[in-house]
Amino acid sequence: MNTPPMLASVDLGSNSFRLQICCNNNGQLQVIENIKHMVRLAGGLDENKNLDEASQQRALECLAQFGERLRGFSAEQVRAVATNTFRVAKNINQFLPKAEAALGFPIEIIAGREEARLIYTGVVHTYPSNGKKMLVIDIGGGSTEFILGSTLQPTHTESLPLGCVTYSMRFFQNKINNKDFQAAITAARSEIQRISKLYKRQGWDIALGTSGTAKSIAAVIAAEGLADSITLPAMKTLAAKIIDAGSVKKAKLHNLKPERIEVFAGGLAVLIAAFEELDITQMSFTEAALRDGVFYDFIGRELKQDMREQTVLQFQERYHVGTNQAARVAKIAAQLLEGLAQNATVQELHYWSPYVRWAALLHEIGIDIAHTAYHKHTSYILAQADMPGFSRKEQTLLSVLTLGQRGELKKMAGIEDTPMLWKSILSLRLAVLFCRARLPFELPPHTTLSQDDKNSYTLTINGTWLENNPLTSAALQYECEQWSKLDKTFAIVQNGI
Repeated sequence: MNTPPMLASVDLGSNSFRLQICCNNNGQLQVIENIKHMVRLAGGLDENKNLDEASQQRALECLAQFGERLRGFSAEQVRAVATNTFRVAKNINQFLPKAEAALGFPIEIIAGREEARLIYTGVVHTYPSNGKKMLVIDIGGGSTEFILGSTLQPTHTESLPLGCVTYSMRFFQNKINNKDFQAAITAARSEIQRISKLYKRQGWDIALGTSGTAKSIAAVIAAEGLADSITLPAMKTLAAKIIDAGSVKKAKLHNLKPERIEVFAGGLAVLIAAFEELDITQMSFTEAALRDGVFYDFIGRELKQDMREQTVLQFQERYHVGTNQAARVAKIAAQLLEGLAQNATVQELHYWSPYVRWAALLHEIGIDIAHTAYHKHTSYILAQADMPGFSRKEQTLLSVLTLGQRGELKKMAGIEDTPMLWKSILSLRLAVLFCRARLPFELPPHTTLSQDDKNSYTLTINGTWLENNPLTSAALQYECEQWSKLDKTFAIVQNGI
């Protein structure tokens, strides 16, 4: 498939929402349009971490505008990612369908370390580091990402729960004084302390700040004539000026945009804490950010350089997977799914096939914990582990598929009743069943798997082959019993071919 000439990324941050549209010229991105709205979604989290109605409405209004601009784009041209507030909001499952409907495209809620990886991807493709080791810090509305690396892939990624919106709301709702500012810095340092020893031991050559907080701090420092880059003395001078004035607004800082006033103090406190805890002496600002990383990751997928493929291979190695067996299961599962999905659209098969393949390649990682109920261990790992390239939704899908690979099906009773999901589960279950001998295997000639109606499936297979393989025949009868417990029919039809 050719890479679409126009690509769009939607970055749903805790402070601002951004839509960026680019033209892809042989891997070089040319920005066509950049739309930004200060939604302050993190500011809508109540004490129970539920998004209030006002913040939801702001978000939906913004997404509807983005959706209008994206009319005419195909799903292959748009990638929308959501960060910390979407991760932590307790009522996000109720809000997400409305958000996707307003935007017109699926929204991926990405884990903190995946956010960090994408930020670094944007930086490493645009900043001329000349092979030097970089420390990249991105202070968002609700989280801050810390990344180390010198090549295309980072060596260390961390995401900590501190941001310009959350810290401004937590510490600076009233008149700003020295006590509150120090409390904010101390709180941020206590979080950063979790990673400071490791990061300082690894070291770096260049410190870079990305996104709105670093950009506004760098701009104000330069406009105030304090330094040519971000330094700790310059930031402390800004903090003292804010404290003396009692608020950011009254401090009348030069070159501070109006939309940053409410969250500037929180971001400044977090960056001061990072400088103090990590012993940073100087930091430069780079325009690269999450949205740029999304684009380059997007291009990589189109060029068959998908980070998800690399992650699957890394997990196979980490959990000592028998790769020959995994490949056998993946091959048979793909054959069964293709036959079973005859009445599905090309787009549906194109979407589901990679997940069935990845689930097959990883279906035995749980054995590294224990053979008993290994499918449950596999499912848990895939749901909870940091998996670069995969969104939370994608990890959940892999977790569901691998949980359903064997054993009783009544444990799957509560999952979403999506036809292609059940077809994928059935294809993987049968592939695992057929390959249980862990030897090279080919389906008997003229074997077919078909769907008769929404809840009815039929496996047509050679009767003589079944007689010669009584263990597999008994396992297939067990399958018939299991599917009946879900009010679905799985039948075996013998042919004499």
